[in-house]
Amino acid sequence: MVGIAASAGGLEAFTELIRHLPTDTGMAFVLIQHLSPDHESQLSEILGRVTAMPVREVKDQMRVEPNAVYVIPPNAQMTLVDGILRLAPRQKNNGKYLPADIFFESLATDRGNKAIAVVLSGMDGDGAEGVKAVKIAGGVTFAECDATAQFNSMPNTAVATGNVDFVLPPQAIATELSNLSRNPFLAQSEPLQLIQEFPPETRDPLNQIFSLLCTTTGVDFTQYKPASLERRIQRRMLLYKLDSLAAYAQYLQTHGDEIQALYEEILIHVTSFFRDPHVFEKMKTQIFPMISQNKASDVPLRIWVAGCSTGEEVYSLAICLLEFFSDRATVPPIQIFATDISETAISKARTGLYLERQMEGVSPERKSRFFVPQAEGGYQISSTIREFCVFAHHNLCDDPPFSNLDLISCRNLLIYLSDSLQERIMALFHYSLNLTGYLVLGTAESVKAASNLFTPVDEVCKIYARKLSLSNPLFAFTATPALVPGLHNPQRIPENRSIHFDLGREVDQLIANRYMPLSVVVDEQMQILHMRGDLDLYLKLTPSTTELNLLSMAREGLVTPLRTALYQAQTENVLVRQEEIQMELGERFSDGDVSRTRLNLEVLPFRPALMNALYFLVLFNPISPSAPASATFTSPATVENLEPVDLARELVTLRQALSAATQRELSAQAHLQAVIREQNQLNQNLRVANEEILSSNEERLCCMKEKEDTPIHNWN
Repeated sequence: MVGIAASAGGLEAFTELIRHLPTDTGMAFVLIQHLSPDHESQLSEILGRVTAMPVREVKDQMRVEPNAVYVIPPNAQMTLVDGILRLAPRQKNNGKYLPADIFFESLATDRGNKAIAVVLSGMDGDGAEGVKAVKIAGGVTFAECDATAQFNSMPNTAVATGNVDFVLPPQAIATELSNLSRNPFLAQSEPLQLIQEFPPETRDPLNQIFSLLCTTTGVDFTQYKPASLERRIQRRMLLYKLDSLAAYAQYLQTHGDEIQALYEEILIHVTSFFRDPHVFEKMKTQIFPMISQNKASDVPLRIWVAGCSTGEEVYSLAICLLEFFSDRATVPPIQIFATDISETAISKARTGLYLERQMEGVSPERKSRFFVPQAEGGYQISSTIREFCVFAHHNLCDDPPFSNLDLISCRNLLIYLSDSLQERIMALFHYSLNLTGYLVLGTAESVKAASNLFTPVDEVCKIYARKLSLSNPLFAFTATPALVPGLHNPQRIPENRSIHFDLGREVDQLIANRYMPLSVVVDEQMQILHMRGDLDLYLKLTPSTTELNLLSMAREGLVTPLRTALYQAQTENVLVRQEEIQMELGERFSDGDVSRTRLNLEVLPFRPALMNALYFLVLFNPISPSAPASATFTSPATVENLEPVDLARELVTLRQALSAATQRELSAQAHLQAVIREQNQLNQNLRVANEEILSSNEERLCCMKEKEDTPIHNWN
């Protein structure tokens, strides 16, 4: 089915196109003209004079038949549902009538890869969004060229989206439509199963296509769902009139630009501002309060939008965050890492420029507050919002992830990936999130087999909370391109060889080991779920048992204050601090005294991710004496014999020691904050330069390949 749209100057274009169409194409032609609502249309009568096909003005609930022309009536908008044309009074969308967009979008939904959209002469940009929908569905798109269009605004706006396949005069469009009608892909009652038709041992053409894509772009598409790939590959074959995968694989080998075109088509982007508004409202009311409640004022909120496309969702999230913090005295640092595999999409997102038709989901209040109107038309995101966002090229399947995140949004990406790859990415997200982090998926997605890693917070909005676990799943990032005969092929990398190195995480670990207190996380039954640091000084394993109960493992002198603090934290739900706890270490000095250690103990209760269960973070802060007591301070027995002058001197010494210890602690805290700030700044700079780093890494690996028989390309 062919939808043909026009406005001013459309009569001549319609007539020229219909005049040159054969009458036996097997196609139906539906014409969408911007007609005056106050006058009867003569378009059906005029077109009936130039073709032998029947030309009908559409009536509501009219079924479409092949080899016929259908014309929209005045003052109506039209949709296609199950092959039936439905009429409704026309309505404005953002102040404009857009009958072409409305019909093209319904055409794409109803006919899929058999949808064809044509945009002819006309004013404004009606049809531009519609051709995108048709292309995403696997259909073919046309626009009239400047040489023949009396008014070029409509066709040029469609072409500017990058979703138009052919730009031709009407007569040439008719010729191409005739050619398409004889293509076997459109003649089949059902789409051909291109990928499944090859068993594994005979899939050479498909392997060649995948390998050419991987060699050129660095992306392995073998773990993408076949149905999505079939639509894209079949559409490209249709455009070049190729009838087999082998022929298309051969075409790719001799036309490098087509490899890039196929790559961009596979990654075609569907996004909009505030898509599924109820999801953003849920995040504002429930999720943002949770991830910000225990944050210090200088600790940033860290968010990762994976598969960010052209940036609409990223900026929508940033806007919601600013609105959430608008009634608070201070706004904490916000870091939103936005990544995508498409260079084209990332470049578009970085500019923050959007046309009027792309702002449909943005309210007038938000538009005036968070966007800047442009003299040449459209809007640009404000610098306040833009500064929160760091865009980077990133392959979710192969590249190292971000870490220490409060929220991950990955919406409508997993639906294109295989189940095994989805499971691997779920483990990656679990690894990247903080203990109390959240994951947001698309409305057609779920955590599936990763229910052991995430628990539902809101199934309707597809919001999930990270579950606590003793250890993170192990995974590695590898690229394993298929082989193409006659081409230079990198060797397959053995899975058992890996480089366990992530610079950012390594630095984070160094800082944590040096400055962060020893800690454990326990549940209400006092079972240990997470441990940080060497706790041998405070905890011991009970012989003949593997039970990890905190109170059972606590050493002598620590059980009572620990039990007291946990009980108070549990009953009052407050932070509890026990200071100057003394423990005997068991070692004896020559004078018979027992060696001791002192520590401060903190217990912080928390309920992660709106769960009913209560957890406790227990912090062990050792108190390091500035020097051995016998060498610095006078023993109690001797104090009784001291003169007043000596007592005063002793008091001064004690005060100085206390002041020195306090200064050291303050200095250490200030130094830690400085290091963390520097590390955060370094992380942001590294994220911005991620594309260059990854590119350099690929070059390094190529050099390694020349020196080693088996290169290494694993990340952990």
